[in-house]
Amino acid sequence: MNTVAPAKLNRQKVPSMNYPVKVLQFGEGNFLRAFADWMIDILNESTSFGGMVQIVQPLPKGMGEVINQQEGLYHVVLHGIEDGKLVQNTRLIKSVKGVINPYDDFTNFLRLGQNPDLKFIISNTTEAGITFSADDKNPDQISQTYPGKLTSLLYHRFKAFGGSINSGLIFLPCELIDKNGDKLREAILAYAKHWQLPEQFVQWINEHNVFCNTLVDRIVPGFPADIINDICQETGYDDKVVVKAEPFHLWVIEGPAFIRDHFPADVAGLHVKFVGNLQPYRTRKVRILNGAHTAMVPVAYLRGLRTVQETIEDQEIGRFVNDVVFNEIIPTLDLSEEELKSFAASVLERFKNPYIRHELSSIALNSISKFKVRVLPSLLEYQKRKGTIPPLLARSFAALIRFYKGDYQGTALPVNDSADIIDFFNQVWTNTSPEVVAERVLSNESLWETNLLNVPGLKDAVAKELAIYDL
Repeated sequence: MNTVAPAKLNRQKVPSMNYPVKVLQFGEGNFLRAFADWMIDILNESTSFGGMVQIVQPLPKGMGEVINQQEGLYHVVLHGIEDGKLVQNTRLIKSVKGVINPYDDFTNFLRLGQNPDLKFIISNTTEAGITFSADDKNPDQISQTYPGKLTSLLYHRFKAFGGSINSGLIFLPCELIDKNGDKLREAILAYAKHWQLPEQFVQWINEHNVFCNTLVDRIVPGFPADIINDICQETGYDDKVVVKAEPFHLWVIEGPAFIRDHFPADVAGLHVKFVGNLQPYRTRKVRILNGAHTAMVPVAYLRGLRTVQETIEDQEIGRFVNDVVFNEIIPTLDLSEEELKSFAASVLERFKNPYIRHELSSIALNSISKFKVRVLPSLLEYQKRKGTIPPLLARSFAALIRFYKGDYQGTALPVNDSADIIDFFNQVWTNTSPEVVAERVLSNESLWETNLLNVPGLKDAVAKELAIYDL
């Protein structure tokens, strides 16, 4: 079959509206480009938002140069299942103006703060990105941290506009930490104090800028190397920064109601929720999506399954996951039952995505701490509300303990945790009595931050499930 060589991707070949920059984005990685920038592209198309994204590369090395070679243009490929239907579509993203590297040109980076049209700061600099460093000496030199760079830019903006009310910005951090907006503001204020910046600047930060706590949710595998040639033939362009993502997306933004007027994403039909309290949605995601992942891994792996999709499609373990979510996790949550069941159904649908190979071994990393945060609260709340131990979560707990023995029926298990936790389980498994093993694990307060032997019925339930396995 004859094929045509894909063309170079640039704005001469792809005309687009010349909107002003309204969004400054720290992070050029796959997630934000397939999530926030994808949304802004839709906003420009279907609402009066009319704004471009200027990306700031947060580290000296990154993808900025390649993105700039394509003048900010790239494709987002959505593959997955949504509402029971297979979704495959490709969108050319035109909302990104380009990438600036502050390590190459710190002066031009600071000038971005002088833009009167600027309204939003978006970021995704990893969980460790929102931090303060006393090694950063002053706002006129480039900081090694994201909040340090941001404080320099904000101070420059403050001086340029005389601390005016209208020069304040809306911050939408996407880092996967609790209260990410609050923590970003705290880091900026720490820099202001460290650098002895004027009190008027601190007042401007506190009174005229809005730091939103947010929750983001979309699986973004990244560059689709396996099908990139097909994508380039389909689009007609040689795109070196294509991003592949699942159709599902959710952005929960906690903040004042007026933010919705400036960022009308829900009007555009996007799954963006503006709420006064983010916590119930964070709890929902951690308990249902992350909790289901963590609860399924040891049970499925000991069964011989290796991916999330295989697990959900397995008749027995798929039913186990479904029943864990609907019968034992949802009854412990306080959002409306209809909303919880709708979210849970979308989660299980996402788990079936044939375009994403999600290895159980990758989810198994640090399973003890994940179980403590994602699963144990559901188990304890169920016992508190119902007066009995949830049998399926007890089964998952027992499978987790068995998993940490490190091998099963001649197969090595992908146990990947801290040395002290692995050493503890090596000591535990010198004994093969289900009752003794359960007692030793449940009583280890360094693992669970409480003595789980005090939970009525838990030891017996876990020991009973442990006895099923080859010990």
